Formats: sequence, structure tokens, C-alpha cells
Amino acid sequence: MDARNPDTLAGDGTFASNRATGDIALAVTAVCGASRRTRVHEAGSLRVRFPNSHDAGALDAVIVNTAGGMTGGDRFAIGIDVGAGARLTVTTAAAEKVYRSLGPDTEISVRMGVEGGAALAWLPQETILFDQARLHRTIDIDLAAGASLLAAEAIVFGRAAMGEIVDRGHLFDCWRVRAGGELIFAETIRLDGAIARRLEEAAIAKGGAAVASILKIPGDDDSVAAVRAMAQSFAGEVGISAWNGLAAARLVARDSAALRHDLICVLTAWNSGPLPRLWLN
Repeated sequence: MDARNPDTLAGDGTFASNRATGDIALAVTAVCGASRRTRVHEAGSLRVRFPNSHDAGALDAVIVNTAGGMTGGDRFAIGIDVGAGARLTVTTAAAEKVYRSLGPDTEISVRMGVEGGAALAWLPQETILFDQARLHRTIDIDLAAGASLLAAEAIVFGRAAMGEIVDRGHLFDCWRVRAGGELIFAETIRLDGAIARRLEEAAIAKGGAAVASILKIPGDDDSVAAVRAMAQSFAGEVGISAWNGLAAARLVARDSAALRHDLICVLTAWNSGPLPRLWLN
């Protein structure tokens, strides 16, 4: 029995009132050509671990949620600062599961700052929403001049292999990216109520149950061309564009397996180094 899944706890007021919190604050700096952590703060159910990196000049971080999932009323906050010249790749130990809510939202706040000459790859594994899940997530990124960013977020509506359908629920996903204090990318996605019916609409997902966004800064026409050259290998639909020094890719697929295949294709085309090993397990 999964103690984080309200479906296994119906009628138990003690467990239904239980809420998880988690907080991570991580700071990384460049020291003698290597990236070193200068601050690691962990609270609640969130932890961060640092496996050996393939590159001595970079640092890999893996976020672990010891709660085993998220549900309504849970609150999680992640803060990451990458100092000048440092390089950091952040992923998660597994796909994050957001279970059915009894009313309140699951709240996730992510704040990232990247100084000049630094590079951040934010590559968490997919977030899986269950039927009647409620997720409110904000992602705020501040880039200094000369900073680099590769950020990917994937959302899967139910596990197709288990025959799951997210009939109803709530998703609020807000991205804000600033460079030199100027807002350069702003996006808010909101799906509320009859999610399965909305996903059937051609302008939303055309029947797909897995979506993702990838942002690359700096990005240009060469970034677009690198992805379009792989078009014949995609399992789902991939849209790609570049403007004002950034490139963005949108992915829609029938299920998580097809989406991950396409994510790996795009990230491989855009990432100068190998993907986190956990992505390839």
C-alpha cells in the first residue's frame, strides 16, 4: 500500500489530514575549474544527492522525494543558484507522481538563478498526474548576461500501461524567465475540470496524454535545424522555434514512452554532454 496515495486511505481522517512539505536550497560555484557545492539545505521530504559526474568541471545533482509522491495540500520549494563559471545538471531520481486530491492543490515552487558564464541543465524526469490530481507549479528563472540554460519539463496524464485516464483534475503551470532582469519568456498553462475531454481537442493535445516543453538559452536557427533534422525519428509531434536568442520545443505524444523517446532526441541534439544516467535506465 502506498501511504502517499489517498485512494488507499479513503475514510481515514488521520491520514487524509497528513500533508508533506519539502525544501531544497542549493548553491554551486566554480573553484579551480571545477564546480563545487557551497550550500546544501534540505528540509522535509526532499533530499539532493551528488553522483559522480562524467565531467570534472561539472556537477550533477539528483533530487529525491522520500514521501514517495505528492498529493493535495503538499508544498515543495526548490531554490538553485549557479555561480559564475559553474556548470550544474539537475534531475530527479524517478518520475514524480501527483495523486488524487481531496480538495487543495499540490504546490511546487522552483526558483533558479544562473550567473554569467555559468550553465544550468534542469532535467527532471516526468511528472505523472493521476485522476483528480490538482497541481499548482511555478518556475522562475533569472539569468545573468552570458548564462546558459537548458530546461525541460514533462507532464504525463495517467499511466497508459495501467489503463489510467485523467478524467478530471486541475493543472496550473507557470514559467517566467528573465535575462539581465528583463522578462524574455512567459508562459502559463491551465487545464481545469474535464481534462480528458480537453486533451482530445486538436488545439491542445489531439488525443495525446503526454506533453513537454524544452527551453534552450542561448538558442538560434541552428538549434531549430538540429531538431528538425531528427523529424523522421520522432514518435509523437514536436514543434520547434527560435526568437530573440532563445529556442523552445513543444512535444505531444500518446504516452510516456513515446514522449521520453522524443525528449531524449531533442535533449541529445541540444545538450553538449550526455544526459543524466537516470534518464537512460
